[in-house]
Amino acid sequence: MNYLLDSNSYIQAKNFYYQMDFCPGYWDWLDCQFTAGELGSVSMVYDELKDYGDELSVWVKNRKHQFLDVSDDGTQKQFIEILEHTSALKNMKPGNIEGFLGKADPWLIAKAKVLNAVVVTQETLVAENCKLVKIPNVCSKFGVEFINTFQLLQKLNARFIMQIGEDRLRI
Repeated sequence: MNYLLDSNSYIQAKNFYYQMDFCPGYWDWLDCQFTAGELGSVSMVYDELKDYGDELSVWVKNRKHQFLDVSDDGTQKQFIEILEHTSALKNMKPGNIEGFLGKADPWLIAKAKVLNAVVVTQETLVAENCKLVKIPNVCSKFGVEFINTFQLLQKLNARFIMQIGEDRLRI
């Protein structure tokens, strides 16, 4: 895998710019990119997305194989390093470190480090004195590249074709 997607990459696409009912090509493209070995995610992202009871959770449940296991020694070792780094951060909002460590985020970064993959997230870098733990900041600390969904689409030369519904083609 060259790219690993964060939960928010799926959620924001579904909720905003690539809603499943009007842009099915995006979701088909994700499947094609997985088949080509370009992208995937980690099992914890699967766990975060599968129980929402919406169309994304149905889509995710049919693609469990696209979400990588994190029990390998390399990922476990990287996770411990991320845990130690994050736990040592000072002046964080109460519960923020625990919230970060309790989600898929550190596992995603750990797996990306092991695979030399790029993390795809809609989060952005925050200032060093920010009281929030963010994926891009932790990625930077561990030498893991990160990009957003739109950069991913550009890097992989994604193209979606417009189709006008038949009910709109009235002569």
